[in-house]
Amino acid sequence: MTVSSPRAPALTNLELMAHLYRRAGFGATADELQRAVSIGYEAAVDELLNTEAQPPLDEYLIHRYYVDVQEGRQINSAQYGWVYRMINTRRPLEEKMTLFWHGLFATAYFKAEKGKTIVNQISMLRRHCLGDLRTLLVELSKDPAMIHWLDNQYNTNEVHNENYGRELLELFSMGRGNYTEDDVKNCARAFTGWGLKKTIPGFYPYAHFDMQFEFYPGKHDYGEKVILGERGNFDGPDVVDIILRQPATASFIARRLYTFFVADRPDPEAIAALAEVCRATRFDIRAIMRALFMSDAFRSPDAYCARVKYPVELVVGVARLGGDFAYPEYDITPLALACRYMGQDLMNPPSVEGWHTGKEWIDTGNLVERINFASTYLGDPSKPGVRHIVERVRARGRLAPEALVDLCIELVGPLAVKDGTYDSLVGFVEKDRLPAFDGTDDAADEHRVVQLLQLIVSTREYQMA
Repeated sequence: MTVSSPRAPALTNLELMAHLYRRAGFGATADELQRAVSIGYEAAVDELLNTEAQPPLDEYLIHRYYVDVQEGRQINSAQYGWVYRMINTRRPLEEKMTLFWHGLFATAYFKAEKGKTIVNQISMLRRHCLGDLRTLLVELSKDPAMIHWLDNQYNTNEVHNENYGRELLELFSMGRGNYTEDDVKNCARAFTGWGLKKTIPGFYPYAHFDMQFEFYPGKHDYGEKVILGERGNFDGPDVVDIILRQPATASFIARRLYTFFVADRPDPEAIAALAEVCRATRFDIRAIMRALFMSDAFRSPDAYCARVKYPVELVVGVARLGGDFAYPEYDITPLALACRYMGQDLMNPPSVEGWHTGKEWIDTGNLVERINFASTYLGDPSKPGVRHIVERVRARGRLAPEALVDLCIELVGPLAVKDGTYDSLVGFVEKDRLPAFDGTDDAADEHRVVQLLQLIVSTREYQMA
């Protein structure tokens, strides 16, 4: 058997590339992985990080087909547009980092009530996702969706609203236990007057007017403040600078990056090493991500398939494998809805805490949704990606059951398949109703490969990233 176990002493070059592209993006086809292997791991990492070297998607095309993304009344079209981006982007790490920050700085449509408001925030996260954390946090503090989400438009020198100040410290940068209630109060004072520009209300007769940031000097508290042990006449950017000087911030960001990109189970030693990179680079996100991808912890066999796929990772990965939606189509609707049904309603997280991840993605109902979606989607031999896999298998000629299973696992993943799963797949191929691939009957051979693909994506191992 050629398939590696999850605890193999080392990953093959192909397995390492598959691991990289699942974490830094949404998976890669067999051809894309072979190209990555040919240029080498470090070059592949640098290529993923150098997002600006690849052309962006055509915004006009997206807005032409997903009209409501621009109109901004509902969330559905906004979700369709983002799923389309994830499938087709030539900058996969850019979209993956945007998804990471969206989960960390969770802001939801259910309060914003205008899809365009959230779309604008996602666009802001995309622009700054690989820049420096200081700029990102300052821009987040000015973001209209965030201001409305945490009521900072009501935060004035007369009445302090502590919602944003508290979450900036607790959920967005430092974590619980690293600040006091006085820090929260003074942080809120620093962001007084950071509000929203008044716009024409409603949608008609001129359609939707985007919320815009406005600083109101007359509502700002210019008094002296004490925040995290520092004293001064601080405003919002000063608070961000103070936060970034705290050791807890580097540890918090490193932990969140580790559990999103490396493994569900935190490794204190690896997180401490990544936190040191955060401090040394002054939170240069691109440099931090390069260190993460090049680290022994990331490249370890222990990190291979050690993370439950987010619903959007599963859906987009399956869609990329299927080869659909190279051009905007309204048929993409079921993909965005599938993420919702699996528990990840894009742009609409359940609370300011975002989604609870890891094993919490899996319950009886969600697991059925995940398996049914993947097996049904790849059970269609008319899909370009499925046809391509069938042709790749057919090109090998006659295959024994083990060889057929090995090849299909490689073309779908490759995956770290346990012995019991592997034996079950081989046993299914050996049954009379699914004999070994013989390359003589095109229709029968296609049916055999498609059924085997459906079984592979139904395994526990395929649910892991």
